[in-house]
Parts: sequence; structure tokens; C-alpha cells
Amino acid sequence: MAEPATTGRSTTTRRAFVTACGAAGLAAALAACGSDGDSSSSEPSKSGGAGDSTGGGGGAELAKTADIPEGGGKVFKDQKIVVTQPKAGEFKAFSSVCPHANNPVGDVSGGTINCPFHGSKFDITDGSVKAGPSTKPLPSAKIKVQGDTISIA
Repeated sequence: MAEPATTGRSTTTRRAFVTACGAAGLAAALAACGSDGDSSSSEPSKSGGAGDSTGGGGGAELAKTADIPEGGGKVFKDQKIVVTQPKAGEFKAFSSVCPHANNPVGDVSGGTINCPFHGSKFDITDGSVKAGPSTKPLPSAKIKVQGDTISIA
């Protein structure tokens, strides 16, 4: 039996090439969709409640209490923390990374922490989801309030 002649060309068929391109396109589309996956490596500490005003370790000063509006809050992009003041003298802190697609939240207004990328909204009192697409709340972050200073705990 004679062997087929080779011409030095690749033996990849058109069908194999189209299938490979389709698979690569599908993989790229799925990666772009994001997920509600956990991103604990980019979030502040989840280990306790926010607003802890008792001793303990100290961290960098974030703000003065007067800088956080009552019924609102402020996003600290570099520290990946958002600090809120749901009612006078009560301060809470959460990760500023939206759990939907790991984008930073944008602002605090209307009683919610708002993600500008896909429209998720989180309650300023407990970080719970007020509007999706996120299905997971913002994790709490530890802060320390001492006098008129708010710092990372």
C-alpha cells in the first residue's frame, strides 16, 4: 500500500480550525461574563463587625467622623473600604469591591452603596443587596472609631 505524498503543509483541517476558533471564542465570552465568586484576596478583613470603638491594633487613619455624612458614606478607593454612617454616631465599614464582578463601588447615596458597573446597590446599614445583579452582600470590614477619628482596625 502506498503512503500519501506530503507537500510540507500542515495537516490541520478546516473543520478542526473552525472548531478551535469557536472554542476560544466561547472561552473568552464566558470569562467576560464574570461571576459572583468570592474574591477574599482583594477584600478587607471579614473577621468581625464594623464600628468597633474599643482598643486593639491600630491602622491608618481613614477620616474624621465629620467627613462621613449621616445617612450616607464615603468610598476609600485605595484602601478598598467604604465607611457609612446609617444614623448619627453609628459607623459601619464594608469592602468597596462589588462581589458581582469584583469592580469597585462608586458612591454612597440614597441609603445605598452603589456599583456603577452593573447597577448593584447595597444597604448602608449591613451591606445587604438592595438591587442586583449581585446576589452576595458586601463583606464587612473592621474599623476603629476613637474620638473623632476613624481608622482601619
